[in-house]
Amino acid sequence: MLIKNEKQLSCPDCGKTFSAISHLIRHQRIHTGEKPFACSDCGRSFNQKATLIKHQRTHTGEKPFICSDCGKCFTSSANLTQHQRVHTGEKPYACNVCGKTFRSSPNLITHQRIHTGEKPYYCVICGKFFTNSSVLVRHQKTHTGEKPYSCNECGKGFIQSCQLNKHKRITVTVDGTHQCSQCQKLFTRNSDLLKHQRVHQRSQSIICTECGKSFTKKSLYVRHQRIHTGEKPFSCGDCGKCFAVSAHLTTHQRIHKHRRTHTGEKPFVCSVCGKCFTSSANLTLHQRVHTGEKPYSCTVCGKSFRSSPNLISHQRIHTGEKPYSCSVCNKFFTNSSVLVRHQRTHTGEKPYLCSECGKGFTRNSLLLKHQLIHRGQRPYACT
Repeated sequence: MLIKNEKQLSCPDCGKTFSAISHLIRHQRIHTGEKPFACSDCGRSFNQKATLIKHQRTHTGEKPFICSDCGKCFTSSANLTQHQRVHTGEKPYACNVCGKTFRSSPNLITHQRIHTGEKPYYCVICGKFFTNSSVLVRHQKTHTGEKPYSCNECGKGFIQSCQLNKHKRITVTVDGTHQCSQCQKLFTRNSDLLKHQRVHQRSQSIICTECGKSFTKKSLYVRHQRIHTGEKPFSCGDCGKCFAVSAHLTTHQRIHKHRRTHTGEKPFVCSVCGKCFTSSANLTLHQRVHTGEKPYSCTVCGKSFRSSPNLISHQRIHTGEKPYSCSVCNKFFTNSSVLVRHQRTHTGEKPYLCSECGKGFTRNSLLLKHQLIHRGQRPYACT
């Protein structure tokens, strides 16, 4: 039986502490992989009962949370709360850099990457990095050749829905000529039609009152205006230098990051524990240990994580993907850290040494468990 040591219960695998035995038991399922709550419809298992209940609604179609404004229904209260902000206009999540507000925390997190330059999503095929998962998914279709958006008139497929919409605006007549969907004018070549459509785009464009330049997209117009206003909303967290375009900030930040690999400088200090970091992004990630914030949620089981890479690694449990292979025995693993740990079974390396007796261990959790012997702590007792 598990009993309290002083005021907290400690996990023997990772050393994390809990105030209640139920919380420790639930946490240990992460290490054991135990999933005691099984769905009677599909057999899928979960480590928490609340997650099972939420999952079962995918079978029953139950949506018990109803919006009082429009009657739309949702499977969870969190989804309802987020939806209701459409009616109230509430945007409680504000960017501390530029002040822009958002309805949900994930939208704010994605936006903040414009300022930090962080690109946590990477393509396993070509290694290219992206700021959010949707852009990564769209990019991956360039490798797979998948074109999920097809024209119901001619059957032509497209990677993005916007490409399909653009295609639909070009009407091809029976005799092979190209017709403008806005004024019905006919053209023999598609290139001539595209050139003609710019006339309509100019009539619908946004014109700069300062210089008369026109833009088809509001985002391009807003960025252009910074030339006149001198506004530079993207600031470097290292030196304070500001930029009008986020891409220029990203390029600039690489200079700081590279220099620190040589100097060993760690200018970003945690105000809670004093730990130092080489970048503001690493400090932000660390601070979630203190705040308990876990903004990255798995869309399959609802489990939350402090960082995007941890979420990506977790999702491989659902997909079965194991991209890391051992060069000695060809065994495959879901993440690189487990591969490194496994490779020690071949090399015999034990990098975690006890400062009291010098004994070595392959894992830090085993060292923490061992050190309890020297401290005279016995958190687990037999009754």
